Amino acid sequence: MLNVISDTNIGGAGRVILNYLRYSNRDRFETWVALPRNSLLRPALEEAGAQLVEVDGMADRSYHREDVKQLRNVMKELKPDIVHTHGCLSGRIAAKRCKIPAVYSRHSAFPVPAKLRCPPGRWVNKFVNEHYADRIIAVSPATRDNLTEGGISPRKITVVMNGAAPVPQTSPEERAALRRELSIPAGDTVFGILARLEDYKGHLHLVEAVRMLKERGREDFTVLVAGTGPFQGTLAQAVQDAGAADRMRLLGFRSDVPRLLNILDVQLNCSYGTEATSMALLEGMSLGLPTIASGYGGNPYVIEDGSTGLIFPSRNAAALAEAMERLMDRPEERARMGANARTCYEERFTGEVFARNTENIYLDILKGAK
Repeated sequence: MLNVISDTNIGGAGRVILNYLRYSNRDRFETWVALPRNSLLRPALEEAGAQLVEVDGMADRSYHREDVKQLRNVMKELKPDIVHTHGCLSGRIAAKRCKIPAVYSRHSAFPVPAKLRCPPGRWVNKFVNEHYADRIIAVSPATRDNLTEGGISPRKITVVMNGAAPVPQTSPEERAALRRELSIPAGDTVFGILARLEDYKGHLHLVEAVRMLKERGREDFTVLVAGTGPFQGTLAQAVQDAGAADRMRLLGFRSDVPRLLNILDVQLNCSYGTEATSMALLEGMSLGLPTIASGYGGNPYVIEDGSTGLIFPSRNAAALAEAMERLMDRPEERARMGANARTCYEERFTGEVFARNTENIYLDILKGAK
């Protein structure tokens, strides 16, 4: 199996490949990955046991004719049974020209632009995606709906929800030490959002929710914000302007995400763009964390409102504040939701479930099923 990914950083698609490698059936499938030279994914993929091919060019772009040429040369040499592309159109075109079956994974969900909903853009989108892929994997029902709204036949699409490795639990002593390190007051309810700092991740609506809670006199909570990105300066200024710096801690990049998840009482997702099956949510669920998530994209297919967490309308800071206050005041409800989240993770979102579902698609293609 030759995976093709053009990412130079470790994003959602890269993490999907890494999780597959951890749980793949190595007796039946040998996994190769073609990626841009010097991608930050390389060390992690090597550690996970993938065979690698570095390609000049291709970095962070879906299509370029030179990339097609280079990938064709790679495929002619390796002769893979299946090519699995992660958003990389060049890889699908190269596979088609080499007469190798291609799988295309779509990892995002976002509003479909008008030019793809209506002809002639809809016709072009349908042709390109169906002609250059034998099977399309949508990582969420929301992603599937995006694809069909753009004209792609449902018969081409299989939904395979992401899976994640369980996050290891830390000891009570380790959790207490980290809370002291971060100066979290005893008795605070700890919320956390672990996401790249981009506008569409909804951090500004979280700032507004925190401001509302403070206006109600709530001082018994802490919000941990981990991540970096181009929105970092804007977010920092917004926190200061809202007078929320005493409740919100902007932690920047953290290499100890499992430690952070272990000290949370509730995880947050405030996205209003590109959210499909959030890996961060799955990792929190593996620890038994309840979630407050926006109703955007794939979130409602991961979090069941009232059972494993609470869903609020995206971009609605008032509704977010209400949900946060509800779980602050109801620890027994948090505990119930957390237990349900852990059960849901074990039944639907483990790495084993994800790998087997992916390999079933490979086997169907190899047996000639289209």
